[in-house]
Amino acid sequence: MSKVLLVDTNFSAIPIHDYLVSEGHELFVVGGNSQDALAKSAGRYVPQDYSDLDRMRALIEELEINYLIPGCNDQSYRVCSSLNDDGRYPGIDCLDTSETINHKQRFREFAQTHDLPVPCLLDTQKIGARWPIIVKPVDAFSGRGVRILRKGQVEELEAAMRQASEYSRTGSCLVEDYVEGQLYSHSAFLERQNIVRDVIVEEHGTANPFVVDTSRVIPDPSPTMLQTVRESITTLARALNLHDGLIHTQFIHSGEKIWLVEITRRCPGDLYSQLIELSTGLNYVENYVRPFLGLPYRFAPGFDKPVWMMRHTISSPEPFTLNAVCFLVPLHIEKLVSISLTGDRLKASPFGRVAILFVRTDDRKHMDELFGRTLERRLYTLQN
Repeated sequence: MSKVLLVDTNFSAIPIHDYLVSEGHELFVVGGNSQDALAKSAGRYVPQDYSDLDRMRALIEELEINYLIPGCNDQSYRVCSSLNDDGRYPGIDCLDTSETINHKQRFREFAQTHDLPVPCLLDTQKIGARWPIIVKPVDAFSGRGVRILRKGQVEELEAAMRQASEYSRTGSCLVEDYVEGQLYSHSAFLERQNIVRDVIVEEHGTANPFVVDTSRVIPDPSPTMLQTVRESITTLARALNLHDGLIHTQFIHSGEKIWLVEITRRCPGDLYSQLIELSTGLNYVENYVRPFLGLPYRFAPGFDKPVWMMRHTISSPEPFTLNAVCFLVPLHIEKLVSISLTGDRLKASPFGRVAILFVRTDDRKHMDELFGRTLERRLYTLQN
């Protein structure tokens, strides 16, 4: 079979690894952290910082790699785009296209020229009465360096911009309107710039307002909302001539409007793929991988009716030492993926996580009750 290089060793990439192994590929994984899950468990682990492009090119030639698979973080996809400057690897957008999507300022500017709904970029010298506002790094993730400023906090803008820039790979930040509403994600599979399968997920941050830690599939989203986001993603895909494959979008919905917040083409982290598969039966990981192998999609039929499943990242708004997780109500735990060990000193979210929890209920009513309890942080306590 083919020689494949998976550019990620984080636990979220384990389902990608397992699928490729099950298909018989000679799989190598690369990453600089020897304590990552795949670094410890994969059969062919290469201990190397994959941001070093020269070393990556040498590794690809040495191993005679046929296909590159981006993992579950932005840096992984960016590296794969950079390594694919000659277009020899299928399914990977060129670096310029990738940066247009992932660099927040470039994406906002692109969106405005194509009438895509995004929060309005602001000139810091002309903010005037446009409050509240939000300050973000242009190329960071997981809520790092993000801050909301409300009316009367103009003197704090410079400090917020400095902080955001510190989390940026390029030392840059943006300031835009802060849009309030419900956060959702839209995962779609593109074929010739058209959406052939998609799913909507409701998302919340309980330990940190800028970090998603609680989510569930919405089987019956608002038709208007779904149509609007589909039209926006189709417009984007055609304008950028995107390759077949996954496109994952976070957006805010309020009233009849949506605002696109972030878009990526890599697999989302924190085992998002497993939420989709457990809830719908859609073989998400398989069809994420297949375009990178130059193969057509192979969609499973999916479930006849929704399975009520919640994904929650167990974490804390404050630093703490992990002793135990004490659940406050009975649960049907479908899966618990441990990230930390008893005795570990963990940082506040998003820098410290205990585990990824998947919980099933028998019906929607019980899921609503459980989901509400989780959003109020009454599902468990963390013992120090």
